Amino acid sequence: MPGARVAVVTGSNKGIGLAIVRALCKQFEGDVYLTARDPKLGEEAVGKLQQEGLRACFHQLDINNPESVRALRDFLKATYGGLDVLINNAGIAFKGADTTPFDVQAEVTLKTNYFATKDVCHELLPLIKAHGRVINVSSIVSCMALAGCSPSLQETFRSTTITEEELDKLMQKFVEDTKKGIHKEEGWPNTAYGVSKIGVTVLSRIQARELQKARKADGILLNACCPGFVQTDMGGSSQPKTPDQGAETPVYLALLPRDAKEPYGQLVSEKAVKEW
Repeated sequence: MPGARVAVVTGSNKGIGLAIVRALCKQFEGDVYLTARDPKLGEEAVGKLQQEGLRACFHQLDINNPESVRALRDFLKATYGGLDVLINNAGIAFKGADTTPFDVQAEVTLKTNYFATKDVCHELLPLIKAHGRVINVSSIVSCMALAGCSPSLQETFRSTTITEEELDKLMQKFVEDTKKGIHKEEGWPNTAYGVSKIGVTVLSRIQARELQKARKADGILLNACCPGFVQTDMGGSSQPKTPDQGAETPVYLALLPRDAKEPYGQLVSEKAVKEW
């Protein structure tokens, strides 16, 4: 089906991811792929949508497994000749009451939320077709965590010239500083999830900058977004938004008109650009 339009949502068998797939099935003109680590859970989610009268496709994806990421890449290339919409939603967060040591939480959280998301982008961004849309699901918590960083870290994370390599080193430094028990002294906030989402937001700014250099004429829009505080396994039942409400901003960015020029390289919350 080369030429057919296709959208992929990572980590989408439940929560916000599933809600994004549901909305895209209703509004996106093309095939929508729900992905999950566990094929059984993924197929069950597709079946649930089918009962709602919606058609989603399934492809296995574990963003922490490079072979799994490459298998999806090769499938998309062979079947569709590329990718029109990529929503990087997969992520994890430890509960506030979790007793896992903070340094372990930091390593695990950044491994998935930052490094694995970056790896998915490395494999799939080259497949994005002209006028494609890329949305990295970050969080407003990234802004809160940024405010908790030292002035020098804030300046670095707001820089318009920071490179991906420099960002990698900072994310790794945070993990190493937590292992040494010195992350606060080194200017880091006390939130592994928040730092991981700083990484996602800054990575998005870097990716947008690089895309602008390499493929300016292609009209691709890449942004980070905050779904809001949503009632999910991750967020808990006390949050104000339903998953369908949390899906609104990511879906808005995915469906920006073909001739849209902005937002671009921004953090978007409630469909509006958030100052970084």
